Amino acid sequence: MSADSIKPGLAAVSILGGMATLGLTDNFVPYISERGSLWQFHFVRSIMAFGILAIVIALGYGSLRANRPLAVIGRSFFQAGAMLIYFGCLSLLPIGVVVAGLFTAPLFVVLISILFQGKSVGAFRWTAVVIGFVGALMVIRPDPAALDPVSFLPIGAGLLYAIGAVATRAWCEGETTMTLTAGFFGMLGVFGLIGIFTVTGDAPEGHAGFVLRNWGPLDVAMVFWFAVQAVGSLIGIALIFRGYLIGEASHVAVFEYSLLVFASFWAWVLWDQTVPVLGLAGMVLIAVAGSIIAFRSSTPVPAGRVPEPNP
Repeated sequence: MSADSIKPGLAAVSILGGMATLGLTDNFVPYISERGSLWQFHFVRSIMAFGILAIVIALGYGSLRANRPLAVIGRSFFQAGAMLIYFGCLSLLPIGVVVAGLFTAPLFVVLISILFQGKSVGAFRWTAVVIGFVGALMVIRPDPAALDPVSFLPIGAGLLYAIGAVATRAWCEGETTMTLTAGFFGMLGVFGLIGIFTVTGDAPEGHAGFVLRNWGPLDVAMVFWFAVQAVGSLIGIALIFRGYLIGEASHVAVFEYSLLVFASFWAWVLWDQTVPVLGLAGMVLIAVAGSIIAFRSSTPVPAGRVPEPNP
């Protein structure tokens, strides 16, 4: 990236716009989870996303051709798995807890680079890992007397997302943003289709049945919220990609942590969800840890829900 093409101000605005969009649309998931199905949601949303991508391609913007299809599929498996857990948790846990768990991804990237790639990490990034996990525990606030494994699922999403981020660099160098986006939504659609035909248990009423239902009503209201999610996700991802294209990755990555603020703000406005002081402090620690990793890494990983683009 040439110095003339770097626009830090516009890059920051673009990242913030993307995170504001995702923070709002993710708070609409309870409208879907009350009557719908997690599997139906991902399947229908993926079809809608591909429809939008087809229009973009027809207008002459990009192509879905992959240089290494198997690599894109492998990378998409982990990224989509992370989002499967993420959206499933949104029906059971406060969105601030879920987002904070996902944002542990940069911490896992550091651990993966040490354990599986043989890379050396300095004291700053080791400190960041410790700070980040302490922050995650402060957000989750596990009770030793009544441990709920569900509370730790968002951290599992962060782990899968980190594996996908590492795979993006190791396997998918040279692939286009359009190809990676299509692979991501395609894999989520496959997961959704599998769930539709394999989940057969009796689902409770309301949000608790979101993961256990194989299909829900597909009326006008549900189609509307599916469409909002599809369009919102594509807009948010496009803005984030744009930010990385016109800004230094190590500088703009820190703005992704604004999702913690936007998601918590809209959760308070729409659902009257509040974050305890301890949880807020934990979010700050996670953001600080991720920022340290971003600034100390030569090829930093975006903190949120999309891979680092290949300009």
